[in-house]
Order: sequence, then structure tokens, then C-alpha cells
Amino acid sequence: MHTRPPIPARERLIVALDVPDLAAAVAWVERLGDTVAFYKIGLELLSGGDYFRVLDALAARGKKIFADLKLHDVPATVAGAVRGLAKRPITFATLHCDSRSMLEAAVAEKGSLQLLAVTVLTSNDARDLAALGVVGEPADVVIRRARVARAAGVDGVVCSGADLPRLRAALGPDLLTVCPGIRPAVHAGDDQKRTVDVPTAFAHGADYIVVGRPIRNAPDPAATAAAIVRQIEQATA
Repeated sequence: MHTRPPIPARERLIVALDVPDLAAAVAWVERLGDTVAFYKIGLELLSGGDYFRVLDALAARGKKIFADLKLHDVPATVAGAVRGLAKRPITFATLHCDSRSMLEAAVAEKGSLQLLAVTVLTSNDARDLAALGVVGEPADVVIRRARVARAAGVDGVVCSGADLPRLRAALGPDLLTVCPGIRPAVHAGDDQKRTVDVPTAFAHGADYIVVGRPIRNAPDPAATAAAIVRQIEQATA
């Protein structure tokens, strides 16, 4: 059983604001309204130049913020980046699960910021890993990297919901887990390869899910987000 306080169902849904600028981000936040409490902002907004303006706009609206920048560099550089992010009203921030020294340097600067180590991207499968010389099935790699992250003091990991049963069996229930790559049970396919649907993610032990295109591309995005929250309520009851 999890030792952390219960997480409200509405906060377990993190919507990916993968949009180019402040205007687009604010339009989505207004469109989704009170249904969505938590947003992920990542590299597209960063390269567009509006990253911190969007961050401030979300904070002003009382939204929780997931800074998905996947930091990956020498320990001193990552530590400096985390030090800067820790001054902002951010709940989660990501870094790649690389060397333990890099992770420890980040942890030393995080303050109340919660760090998530990205284990294996949901767009990568066993063939992609093998091409990089990484040995093992994705779940094997996730477990190895999650052990390093936990030993370094990182708060949690980002992984596919498909990897969670083995991860939970290996590391127990208390590691914070955030799962992207959420798709309907019948999935037509895109760049995400290792996907699960909402009920499966939580049955496998997810704490949070990240959903982007299935909401943004829906005929009625707000209704789709609300339906996902209801699924989460049912799955975590």
C-alpha cells in the first residue's frame, strides 16, 4: 500500500500542453477549464520562447505544473538547471536516468521540487534499445534505471504502464510513477509504441498519467478529459 497521501483523481491526469506558444496554451487551459488541474509543459514551448510565460500563466490559474525538460548533461550543469527550476512553482521536473552522480547532483538542488527520472521513452521498444547497445527488454532496463534513480534520492520515475507490473514487483509500491503513452484500448498507432489505456495504467500501479493527443485531437476535448477523470475515479476507488 502506498505511504503517500491519497491523490485526488482530477490531479492524477496530467495534460500535455505540446503547443508552440502562450496563446495556444492559454486557449487550451481555458477550453479544458476546471476539469484539468495539472499540465505538462515541455520542449516545444521552450523552443518557441514562451516557456516561462506559460508556466507563470498556469501558476496564476492555480494549476499544478510538470516541467518536462528531460535534463541530461554533466552533473554541475544539471544541478544548476534544477537549482533554477526549484525557484519556480513547479511540482514535477524530469531528467534522464543517466549516471548516479548526475542524479545525486540534481537531488542536492531540488528543494521541494519532485524529480522524475525518465527510464525508457514510450516511443522506444526492444529493437530501439538493441540498436543503441542496451541489453534487455524495456521492462528490464526500466527496473535497472529505476533502482539507480531511487538510490540517488530521485522521487520517482517516468515509464510505460506496460512496464509497471514488473517494476512494482521489483521495487515495491512506494516509488512515484508517472506514465505517458496513454492510448485507447484500440489504438490506431502513432509514434508511441508501448501504450496502455487508462484503466490498465492504474491497475498496474500508476500514480499519474500524461495524456496529450488523445485529448487535444478529440472532437470534444473537455468531455474527453472529464471521461478520463471518471475512469481514474473508478480505477482508484
